[in-house]
Amino acid sequence: MAMEVSEFLHTPFYCEENVYLLCKKLCANGTADADGSDLFVVFISNEKKQIPLWHQKASKRADGITLWDYHVVCIQRKKDGDSPCLVWDLDSSLPFPSPLTPYVSETIRPSFQLFSEFQRYFRIVHAPIFIRYFASDRRHMKDSAGNWVAEPPTYEPIVAEDNNVHNLNEYIEMRAADVATNVGADLINAVSTEKLGAVIDENQLEEFFSQIS
Repeated sequence: MAMEVSEFLHTPFYCEENVYLLCKKLCANGTADADGSDLFVVFISNEKKQIPLWHQKASKRADGITLWDYHVVCIQRKKDGDSPCLVWDLDSSLPFPSPLTPYVSETIRPSFQLFSEFQRYFRIVHAPIFIRYFASDRRHMKDSAGNWVAEPPTYEPIVAEDNNVHNLNEYIEMRAADVATNVGADLINAVSTEKLGAVIDENQLEEFFSQIS
């Protein structure tokens, strides 16, 4: 199953677009279901836009810790139920892809006591819905003078099926009040039907993926 990160288009600091293209490629090359129904796009952020993640290639530290404003990965849940869930994180130094359980313990480190402002929330969006509705004109990567903070991808910006040109902010915005109280049928239904999926906390991540069939 191991694939090379170099097989996927990757533009630094544009993780949402990288994951969008990754999902499409996994569907096209047969690694995922053709309709992407076994893929989930996961946005990680919080109210303060400060989320620590370990083993990130962008880090200058030995432990790879980076304080992102947000991050995006793809999690694959095979329908056979026997295969481990896999995390596709193009910015991680861990194996690519990584099984979910070791990825969580190494990258998110839930056992590591964090100050409340660094608590991480996870917006889970079903990939078929994300591919249809996500849009970004990259305005978030320009400074007040209109200059690029980081060089944009060379391909055209992503426009949604409904012709929306920018809704990235809707995916990134997460508050404590948005977090689901429990992982159950309502949450799973929201992820499979809602444009913006549903928000959980780091203690619910593995539970959620253990419950979807």
